[in-house]
Amino acid sequence: MDSSIEEAGPRAGGADETEPVVPAGPRASGAALPAQAGPVPSMGGAAGGPESDVAAGGPVASGAGEADAGTGAGEAHAAIISEAAPVPAAARAATGEAESGAVEEASGAGGEGAPVAGRVAVAPSSLSPSRAGDFMQCPLLYRFRVIDRLPEKPSEAATRGTLVHAVLERLFDAPAGERTVPRAKALIPGQWARLRESRPEVTELFADDPEGERLARWLAEAERLVERWFSLEDPTRLEPAERELFVEAELESGLRLRGIIDRVDVAPTGEVRIVDYKTGKAPRAEYADGALFQMKFYALVVWRLKRVVPRRLQLVYLGSGDVLTYDPDLADLERVERKLHALWEAISQATRTGVWRPRPTKLCGWCDHQAHCPEFGGTPPPYPLPVVESGPGVG
Repeated sequence: MDSSIEEAGPRAGGADETEPVVPAGPRASGAALPAQAGPVPSMGGAAGGPESDVAAGGPVASGAGEADAGTGAGEAHAAIISEAAPVPAAARAATGEAESGAVEEASGAGGEGAPVAGRVAVAPSSLSPSRAGDFMQCPLLYRFRVIDRLPEKPSEAATRGTLVHAVLERLFDAPAGERTVPRAKALIPGQWARLRESRPEVTELFADDPEGERLARWLAEAERLVERWFSLEDPTRLEPAERELFVEAELESGLRLRGIIDRVDVAPTGEVRIVDYKTGKAPRAEYADGALFQMKFYALVVWRLKRVVPRRLQLVYLGSGDVLTYDPDLADLERVERKLHALWEAISQATRTGVWRPRPTKLCGWCDHQAHCPEFGGTPPPYPLPVVESGPGVG
């Protein structure tokens, strides 16, 4: 077994490889990892992938190194779980954020994003990767989701993502030798039943499908995504330290960051790998930074909790059979923290003034809130929070 993290390609019989992007960043520099922490041992069973330079200077490969993170997690494991708690995959239904890999606000009363009937609107008090992404995409969308808590219809893609995440989480309940493709596929009907029970609204997706043909195709696609995962990682060689791990940290400024990490692997040496599953396709190389924002956010939270810089961040794209990895350093996390502070100041200003400007993009076509958006001739609901008049240069 190799002692280094390899940039390995898909295992034999791999999946479709479109737009492979694995920009490997610099090794963590000056990170306060546990004493005597060395590289995460590499898994066997994966063929090496091709590499080429990208603009950022990192290699591009079609797969990812697989850490043999055993149950001897060591200091880093204890450091993380002492400040965090796992959250069931079913909780993902609270916000319908399956594709984000987290239900950042679902664990704990009062989190933003989880609609609560009859609840008085309150100003945002924390930030998650999904909500940060909403504000960067469109401030008005952030308001609709966090402050107004407008309902959104479930989508087939997001609901399938929730289902696949639940299956991959529950598969690790089985002994290593029983984590097989048939076993994983067999979990799908039960997890779909649990999802319908926890989120009855998802049954509306197939209300016009009396013969069940569209539902059958939808479930078959979920099976294909689950099976593809086995071409990218070998679950018989993995023992996650945590699954669906809720993490929260408060910065010196008072800003609270929170999120849910799909999987945390910890090597016997104590090095940490953060893994997130995506049921869509990998982005093009020029959009890799945006895709990694969520992972760097998680890494920042872990670092702020226990001063441990994760050794590797890994995005597993089941839709295209690609794995994007990045090895952060302390400077990366400090830059993300500065960005989040600036973002939070903008959110706070909009909260005080009630000015939430729409930002039209091609994504508007998929937005559920066009009826309330001025860009489409709509009117937002009355602002439910007190407004502070903006001063010169504000607004």
